[in-house]
Amino acid sequence: MLPAYVDVLIVGAGPTGLALANKLQKHGVDHVLIDALEAGQNQSRAAVIHAHTLEMLADTGLAAPLMAEGRPVSRFTIRDRDRALLGIDFAGLPSLFRNLLMIPQSTTEAIFAGRHAASGGSIRRGVSAVSARAGGRGAIVRVKSAGGEQEIEARYAVGADGMHSRIREAAGIPFDGAHDAHSMVLADVRMDWPLGVEEVSFLFAPAGMVVVAPLPDGAFRIVAELDGAPEEPGLADIQQLLDMRGPRSGSCRVHEVIWGSRFRVSHRLAAAYRKGPFLLMGDAAHVHSPAGGQGMNTGLVDAILLGEALVRVVQGGEPHALLDGYAAARRPAAAKVLSLAGMLTRVATLRSAPGRALRNLILRVLNHVPAFKRRLAMNLSGLSRRNFARLPGPTVAIGAAGRARGTERRLAA
Repeated sequence: MLPAYVDVLIVGAGPTGLALANKLQKHGVDHVLIDALEAGQNQSRAAVIHAHTLEMLADTGLAAPLMAEGRPVSRFTIRDRDRALLGIDFAGLPSLFRNLLMIPQSTTEAIFAGRHAASGGSIRRGVSAVSARAGGRGAIVRVKSAGGEQEIEARYAVGADGMHSRIREAAGIPFDGAHDAHSMVLADVRMDWPLGVEEVSFLFAPAGMVVVAPLPDGAFRIVAELDGAPEEPGLADIQQLLDMRGPRSGSCRVHEVIWGSRFRVSHRLAAAYRKGPFLLMGDAAHVHSPAGGQGMNTGLVDAILLGEALVRVVQGGEPHALLDGYAAARRPAAAKVLSLAGMLTRVATLRSAPGRALRNLILRVLNHVPAFKRRLAMNLSGLSRRNFARLPGPTVAIGAAGRARGTERRLAA
């Protein structure tokens, strides 16, 4: 049975919703986490977690189990088939986390869900948001489950429900942007790969780009731009793609496609992250090309910062205007990520032979410019956006007095 009232209702139990729920659970904030799916995702989808994201997750206790399950990779190399053009080494990052962490999204979600459950939290699955409106003491969200429909009153309703967010639509927040012309193939495969398992490879070729990244279980993640991509790419599709875009030298033989899918790229950014009692994060607030592996990472940082803001408002009794500080910090961060992903996509998908030759020449030159390589490493790792992950005032350290103030404010409402 769902409660009639809750301080925070989180719609969507993907990685961002689960990260927020863990943050709120740690600090004793009254919340309910719902998801329309009966079970969590069993596909890997997003597969990289960057240094800044791990820094943000560390306080909630989520970074350590991710590091234990994932594969740290310290190199990112841009190649034109066999030829290395630009190499980035993350070992020198100014962080405790000096690597990319390759880990399937399904594993990330399982870790987050397990930690949430271990601390007493739960996910109300098979529950979808049908509609929402401002009213009462905040938001009134109508939800539907196998038991029927009911309304939940929430002081704050958080949309972590993806690109087609009901919460964003209910708040009337525009989702500015457009669909890209490109379609993408996403797959996890088992294969012989001549470049080994110590780097993420971003390969250019006249036929198009492909990203190949090692996963913890010996599989590889494949991401490729491909016009007319099949809905469920098979072994022959991936083999042909790598034959046309991968290294010419060495053995590259695909043995198994664990799973594969097709999707179309959109570049969109919500006009606002907050409107009254409604708050957005993750794909409900921003979507873009997968180039650079920034999507889930940006959403996870959203979740941790929003969690801090909600703890300080709900438990600490701080003014609800602090939530505008979350919005003011995270929307510019997403705009920078959209710019980075768009730039990487444009560079990777150049069609003309002269354009590709000039691009490759520029990258080879930049490979000898340490300042450029450091700046790119900071952008890819998210560390250059640390200033967009801070709120005014001290970070949360809510004790009994703060919880009491929060309770008094709820009763007064």
